[in-house]
Amino acid sequence: MASMMQPQIILLKEGTDTSQGGAQVVSNINACTAVADIVRTTLGPRGMDKLIHDDKGSVTISNDGATIMRLLDIVHPASKILVDIAKSQDSEVGDGTTTVVLLAAEFLKEAKPYVEDGVHPHSLIRSYRAAGNMAIQRVKELAVSIEGKSLEEKKSLLAKCAATTLSSKLIGGEKEFFASMVVDAVLAIGNDDRLNLIGIKKVPGGTMRDSFLVNGVAFKKTFSYAGFEQQPKKFLNPKILLLNIELELKSEKENAEIRLSDPLQYQSIVDAEWNIIYDKLDNCVKSGAKIVLSRLAIGDLATQYFADRDIFCAGRVTEEDLQRVAAATGGMVQTSVNNVIDEVLGSCEVFEEKQVGNERFNIFSGCPSGQTATIVLRGGADQFIEEAERSLHDAIMIVRRALKNSTVVPGGGAIDMEISKYLRQHARTIAGKSQFFVNSFAKALEVIPRQLCDNAGFDATDVLNKLRQKHASGEGANYGVDINTGGITDSFANFVWEPAVVKINAINAATEASCLILSVDETVKNPKSESAQGEAAAGAMAGRGGGAMRGRGGRGMRRR
Repeated sequence: MASMMQPQIILLKEGTDTSQGGAQVVSNINACTAVADIVRTTLGPRGMDKLIHDDKGSVTISNDGATIMRLLDIVHPASKILVDIAKSQDSEVGDGTTTVVLLAAEFLKEAKPYVEDGVHPHSLIRSYRAAGNMAIQRVKELAVSIEGKSLEEKKSLLAKCAATTLSSKLIGGEKEFFASMVVDAVLAIGNDDRLNLIGIKKVPGGTMRDSFLVNGVAFKKTFSYAGFEQQPKKFLNPKILLLNIELELKSEKENAEIRLSDPLQYQSIVDAEWNIIYDKLDNCVKSGAKIVLSRLAIGDLATQYFADRDIFCAGRVTEEDLQRVAAATGGMVQTSVNNVIDEVLGSCEVFEEKQVGNERFNIFSGCPSGQTATIVLRGGADQFIEEAERSLHDAIMIVRRALKNSTVVPGGGAIDMEISKYLRQHARTIAGKSQFFVNSFAKALEVIPRQLCDNAGFDATDVLNKLRQKHASGEGANYGVDINTGGITDSFANFVWEPAVVKINAINAATEASCLILSVDETVKNPKSESAQGEAAAGAMAGRGGGAMRGRGGRGMRRR
């Protein structure tokens, strides 16, 4: 009786929402499955696109898993883990973002019946981790190296990897055209790891086939003052001077003060200002440079001065473009024009200003360092070009990874089926409950070929049965889904390849994410504190906004 009379102990603030136990794990699994269902249809060469319309009114059409996950603005705390693994897959290897989300959700889906039946999540986690390690080991065993080939062979092998990536994108129809372009761009930057050395410039208009690769640097013509029409628009083997200084007459600061005892002295001050700018311009000309680029403004006086001396100049060049010109031409950005020596000047074989669509482009080609490339993308709608850029980013990342870790595995769901078969066989040798969990992990891997079939409108059950039979025979390790006929085919022989690192990263990240979500058994949420923060922020905004509006309104009233 005394125990019944004890008061209830309250630890958390009133209004705090706590959910715990098996029901909480199942709820998290359901949320993650719902997120995966959104991107599920974007997988593979026959994947559909998503049109995302945000509150600012901008429209994005994409089938890139990481882009969609980022734009969805997911608020469920457990589902955010899937967004994070998609982002990490994108930054690490560039492709396989939809795959990683699907695998993680499928691992959780397979675990759900066991959690509902009362199995402790840590038994599942232990088995999943072991199965994940074995799967990664098996991928490494099955991977084929493309090391030691000649440059021509290597280029065609890398182009196959890029084409596999691009086949699932909006520009899949021109995958061979873009694949070779991407390979040339990646090989142009050599061993340098900086992705920003490959520039992608977008020019609306024309067809996709009008896109071209510049083996050097291309950027849109900057704002120019009067006089630029008289400047030459083409040079052969010019010297290039890169600056980070302004070449224009500067007005004095507002609080500058000069006291004169004689009005005639005023002219000498004006002359001094002009002499400073003329000295700078003379030094630029003396350096022997035929092209002067600056990150800051080059004014109308300087533009006309250079035009009279047959020198091309461009001011307000973006930092990124200036650095790429420096990397390509071997020049160095200067912060002073005094004592400019030949070593700091860049050079290239051909410089020309060219019309591309409605824009004019400055193009530096045949650069000696050759550590940069620029892809100029053409296409109809802006959204289309944006998606083409995202697709090329994925392909560039894949080719870079394939160059560094030169092992590839067959795509089209072949590697997934082979690992699934291997884990099923291994599960038979395990005693106890763990056998079921490893088997479930193996079954979850089949989601990739199944989804490829579903997205292409094929009978997934029929194709999967054929694949299981082929892989079980021991001879069909490279067999995957044939997207063209709806049957099965040797993916390796058909050059449907992807770098092994993509698969390894995807399995690793998906296993870690599913184990993390399974290990959460309680969520504590305090709506009071959230609403208090929201109200405080709203109050601050209202205070600022209200004040501004009142001020404007007041002045407006007085003006009447």
